[in-house]
Amino acid sequence: MLLPAKAEVARHLERYRAWERLLLAAPADHTVRGNFENTGYTLCVLMGKRCAREAADAAEHYLRAGSSPARARRAQGRGPSRTVGQCP
Repeated sequence: MLLPAKAEVARHLERYRAWERLLLAAPADHTVRGNFENTGYTLCVLMGKRCAREAADAAEHYLRAGSSPARARRAQGRGPSRTVGQCP
């Protein structure tokens, strides 16, 4: 399995968190919301997740663990991730 470069994951996770903070500060701003959703989508693609929150969590674990997201979940006893349409 190909894994994304850690520098790319870190860069996109940082952007996602920055837009998240801006969205919390200005929830009615459509430009901010669009940028937040775009960065979330990019993170989903990078991490192979269907939900931005799951992708952000997987990115954080990937950067902390130094291994693949699937290996990090197995090491924590979580097993494989669910493939559902939306975050719980």
